[in-house]
Amino acid sequence: MAKPRKLKVFRTPIGFHDAYVAAPSQKAALEAWGSDHNLFARGEAELVEDPALTAEPLAHPGEVIKRLRGTAEEQMAALPPDKKRQPARSPNTRQKPAKPLPRPTRASLDRAEEKLAAAEQRHAEALAALAKQEEDLRRLRRAAEKARDAELDKLRAAVDRQRDVYKRKLEEWRG
Repeated sequence: MAKPRKLKVFRTPIGFHDAYVAAPSQKAALEAWGSDHNLFARGEAELVEDPALTAEPLAHPGEVIKRLRGTAEEQMAALPPDKKRQPARSPNTRQKPAKPLPRPTRASLDRAEEKLAAAEQRHAEALAALAKQEEDLRRLRRAAEKARDAELDKLRAAVDRQRDVYKRKLEEWRG
């Protein structure tokens, strides 16, 4: 049976919090934090041995425990003072307020929309003309097929009559 590995507690700062994790190695801690970089080599992560800080992470191994670093007031006090920025000015020139940009023109958009509408109309008319030609061709085809069928029926009947005449004459000839 494998001997259980001893857990250590590691800490790294994340924003206004510290992230603690109980893990068997630095590599496992980095994986728990989701880091692709070696935060330990950069000095951004460390081993924690204070029993007050290690109790909760050791109770939840592998789980990242976040703790607020200081109170909100302490964090606000630690921020650098807010400096109002003054615009940079040349010593010998006065700055004029920037002119507002002119309203953009729709002319190019209007021309493009007109070209689109004209092309759509042109294509719709061409397709309508083709549809009419197709209908005319279907009508002509039906008429041609009807005429063909009538003529072929008439000619087949004539062939049948001539075949009968031929057979009868052949029988008469044979005797």
